[in-house]
Amino acid sequence: MRLRDVEAGDVEAYVRMRCDPVMMAELGGPLPAGTIPGKVADDVETVASGAGWIKMVVTDEGEVAGSVVLWSHEEDGRVVSEMGWMVLPEYQGRGVATWAAGTLLALAREDGRWGPVHAFPGVGNAASNGVCRSLGFRLVEEREVLFAGRTLRTNHWVAE
Repeated sequence: MRLRDVEAGDVEAYVRMRCDPVMMAELGGPLPAGTIPGKVADDVETVASGAGWIKMVVTDEGEVAGSVVLWSHEEDGRVVSEMGWMVLPEYQGRGVATWAAGTLLALAREDGRWGPVHAFPGVGNAASNGVCRSLGFRLVEEREVLFAGRTLRTNHWVAE
């Protein structure tokens, strides 16, 4: 496995991850397919500007297995670094999310600019909450967050 920056040609992988009802069940449901090319273009620009890390998880055979992202945003007057990940169904249950999130978290620690890293998996997402637990994130609280215009009930985890 390896991580690489998102590319303009990743539209199909994004559609598979973000437009599938099962993949998006914990994130408020599938996104409209027509929005995905613009989202990929925005993400490529985010990476090019250095404003965030948006990595595709790629198998040794060159297949996209998922994605892992790290970005900063303002919340309650302070800058918060947030991490999230998605793994395609055929790669789930193999430790891919733990490897990808752990690898990006290690890179963030080396980089030094991200500070504490937060993650907000859905309260019912046992797999992603398990990733947080296994990587040493500390559970802070249960709370609502806004994602793609949807309010989600999440667990708030933080890695120092």
